[in-house]
Amino acid sequence: MVAVPENPWFETDDPEDEFGFSAAELAFAAALRERAGSWTVPPAYSWVGRPEDDSSLLAVVGLSDRDNRISLADIGVHLIGSTVRGDRLHNQLHYLPDRPTDLAMEATGSSGELAEAAATWFEAVLLRPVVRHEWEHNGQIYAERYLFADTGHALCQRYNRALAPQGQAESLTASGQVAERGWIHTGGLGRPTRTVNVRGRSTAW
Repeated sequence: MVAVPENPWFETDDPEDEFGFSAAELAFAAALRERAGSWTVPPAYSWVGRPEDDSSLLAVVGLSDRDNRISLADIGVHLIGSTVRGDRLHNQLHYLPDRPTDLAMEATGSSGELAEAAATWFEAVLLRPVVRHEWEHNGQIYAERYLFADTGHALCQRYNRALAPQGQAESLTASGQVAERGWIHTGGLGRPTRTVNVRGRSTAW
């Protein structure tokens, strides 16, 4: 893997936002861009801006299945004063979760120190291998699950009841493998038909 100069990291989402950035925020964003320029990671969409409530400086990277044009997860950091916190973000509002996930990070320090901590965290996440588990029935894929191959941390999933084996959804629901709105947890499907590498070099999970 080589650095990708044609994929500039952390451009400002709205150039007009920069007029509202403080000197410390501008320094953080500049240092983060500079550090990211040396990364040797798979490409990903990224930007710098503010969340809906303008409460912080926000830097976001979107993980995706580029071949299938599927968004997997947004990871990012919120800079407030001398503290930066990072984690998986809400996919629309980009808020941090109420309960930190196993991806969470937090650091305090100067703008340069915070940018270095954030860049190190982003790079580590971007280097982690992502795979897609596929479950097939009668020659058709009825379920998919994207996850980090090194830990099994799930990113997103899909389940098609119409293509699934008859009675499977009802059985999974009865055993508690169901979320809000009746969405089936693919984690209860057992061994997948196949595992497809999506990002980085995968290891079996």
